Amino acid sequence: MRTYAYIKAIASYLPEQIEKNDAADRFIQKIGVFEKHIAAEDETVSDLAVAAAENLFAKYAVDRRDIDFIVLCTQTPDYLMPTTACLVQSRLGLSQACGALDYNLGCSGYAYGLSLIKGLIETEQAKNVLLLTACTYTKYISKEDGTTRPLFGDSATATLVSGREAAKPLLHSFVFGTDGSKYDSLIIPAGGAKNPPHRTPIIEQVDERGNKRTNYEVFMDGQVITYFSLREVPPLVEKILAKAGLQRAEMDYYVFHQANKLMLGFVQKKCKLMDLPFYNDCSMVGNTVSGTIPLALEQIVAKHEVENLRNVMLAGFGVGLSWSGCVADLSEMIKI
Repeated sequence: MRTYAYIKAIASYLPEQIEKNDAADRFIQKIGVFEKHIAAEDETVSDLAVAAAENLFAKYAVDRRDIDFIVLCTQTPDYLMPTTACLVQSRLGLSQACGALDYNLGCSGYAYGLSLIKGLIETEQAKNVLLLTACTYTKYISKEDGTTRPLFGDSATATLVSGREAAKPLLHSFVFGTDGSKYDSLIIPAGGAKNPPHRTPIIEQVDERGNKRTNYEVFMDGQVITYFSLREVPPLVEKILAKAGLQRAEMDYYVFHQANKLMLGFVQKKCKLMDLPFYNDCSMVGNTVSGTIPLALEQIVAKHEVENLRNVMLAGFGVGLSWSGCVADLSEMIKI
């Protein structure tokens, strides 16, 4: 037998501040997000990521001295430079022999991270890797944007990925996709190198629904994102199943990016998964971008016997536009 990467444990951190949506509003009922956690004004991605990692260490008695790599998925880093993962390494007191990197992805980011880490572990470049997801999207969403603001929340997750001997891969059947031509469907137009702050004035905008935002805040074309999801996710599911050599009913659980209740309902039906175990609940946290899948996995593992979670499909899709997915065997996860 050879050594394969596997998910050993997952923990999370949700900021203390809670923002509630109007549960009586028809739009809120459709999207199914009734409250979400909001990072404090002085709370940054490194703060959230460190808190999630500390929760992982404490909950599962993980020895931080064993961590030899950090991979951090975020689109809202502390600084343009340096890499936020480097700050996290220092604040966690990890070895200076520990590798650390950021990668900029949103909704598809979790499976991407698992793939990168699988490569590190199965080529013996690392043994115990922290996959961190952390975003503070709400800092970049106008409070007067009644379409986008209700959807998103802030969070951080910490996933410990290690290696163990096994007869077959425990993270496998990875599929990726990109359509960069639609990059401006979910975007913060100003603030980066293309439209830098020193020469890009703040422009206030009001859309046809009366939502107000500036060019330094998140713009999302919900219709384009919905059509994209319904177009690309079904083929993604088919490709993962084909790679895994499995039928739909042989999957123990389907865990997709928790965009919102309405969209996931459409996706589930379009993918012909209506009578199968399918996670759809972001009611208390909202869309936390790259954190939605690990947050869901944390809940699923807490409620089910891990021995019954040998074939779990993970699928992310959104900003980029990008999509990714894989199959995870969760049967060796630590159960508290």
